Amino acid sequence: MSTIVIKNTRVMQTMPPFAVTEDVDVVISDGIILSVGKNAGDGVKADKVIQAKGKTVIPGNVCGHHHYYSGLSRGMLISAGPQTDFIQVLKEWWWRLDRGLDEEACYYSSLICSLDAIKAGTTTCIDHHASPNYIKGSLDTIANGMEEVGVRGTTCYEVTDRNFGMKEVEAGVAENISFAKSSKRRKLVRGMIGGHAPFTIPDEGLRMMSEAMQETGSGLHLHVAEDKYDVVYSHHHYNKDIIDRLDFFGLLTPNSLLVHGLWLNEKEIAKINEQGCFFAHNARSNMNNNVGYCKHIQDVDNLIIGTDGCGGNMFEELKIAFFKHKDQGGSWWPGDYLTALSRGNKLVEKYFDGNFGRVEAGYKADLAILDYQNPTPLVADNAAAHFVWGMSSNCVESVIVDGKLVMENHAFPGLDTAEIYAKAAEVAQRVWKKVDKIAP
Repeated sequence: MSTIVIKNTRVMQTMPPFAVTEDVDVVISDGIILSVGKNAGDGVKADKVIQAKGKTVIPGNVCGHHHYYSGLSRGMLISAGPQTDFIQVLKEWWWRLDRGLDEEACYYSSLICSLDAIKAGTTTCIDHHASPNYIKGSLDTIANGMEEVGVRGTTCYEVTDRNFGMKEVEAGVAENISFAKSSKRRKLVRGMIGGHAPFTIPDEGLRMMSEAMQETGSGLHLHVAEDKYDVVYSHHHYNKDIIDRLDFFGLLTPNSLLVHGLWLNEKEIAKINEQGCFFAHNARSNMNNNVGYCKHIQDVDNLIIGTDGCGGNMFEELKIAFFKHKDQGGSWWPGDYLTALSRGNKLVEKYFDGNFGRVEAGYKADLAILDYQNPTPLVADNAAAHFVWGMSSNCVESVIVDGKLVMENHAFPGLDTAEIYAKAAEVAQRVWKKVDKIAP
């Protein structure tokens, strides 16, 4: 049992009720916060003492929707055709990339995404994976990379028929079931039941996914209505709204996550709320793909914040999401967005034992230590404003996940990160050459 004491620090709660407490100790043992208070660490026999005067401790951030398979896509050099609509973007770019991934590429994608997340103070990533030519075993590969770096997370395989028809659907469902069961023995990673999007999953696939959810107890993780095409497709082929189609198969559960949802109607949002589903907003990705703005976010009960594969930096994502919201005439303020970000911990609690998201006794010790020099008073009433307008990933100095110091003073104990990044670049170049030969 390892014990860590963080001495003489400032604690800022990023989950309502927001709070700021000065000059306290945080005592951690066996992955749990034992106590927080003045001189709480005095007399504690600790394996590690962190002198943190002038630092700020916050709960680790949660990336509510990520694509680890995109980890080696940064600056990807391939020839691609026109990308004037969302389907062309998928066919010319992302669906070619995922077909080029093999075991080694998935592993290094996972390492890179996990390192980048931890560096930015993100302690949990909710991943959504695709590698059509390497399905069986792919989720263990992703999970191995996560646990090697020390990030907490979930992953799943996105069921789809877009490449190989029902054979591909069956393989994706089987991988989801296998990992959802086996991952319950893992320390840091759990499995969900993934699907790409309703327009690439036939009814038989949705039925199989529903059975997988019942068999494993895991929830759904699915893109919905990212583009208007998904809505039109559902009306054309099934004569149903997307959410009604999912509800017919029993896919709307309180541990399920729906992503994007830009083109859902008010009735569909109401049904999501009634069923208690989580809903991930991904502002940067929506802007990048020019699919529109999610006008319903203020109506969603269980709104969380994701990146859709645009890295794991939630400081950056939250700023962009907030500014885009204000640009669209939205009425939310920093506190509303920080509440949505911290709500990701409620989804984490659906898959891991314990309480998450506060620096308090009894909560899991998933924490970030920031070197943030506030030029104005930092108090409970303006903590969210400091998070959006002042704090950034540049402030992240050390990170603790499950009571383990996974990054200390910007270094990763036991990991040769220079070697990992160098090898990742080699693998990326190999994958790009393969992808360049893959036809849309």
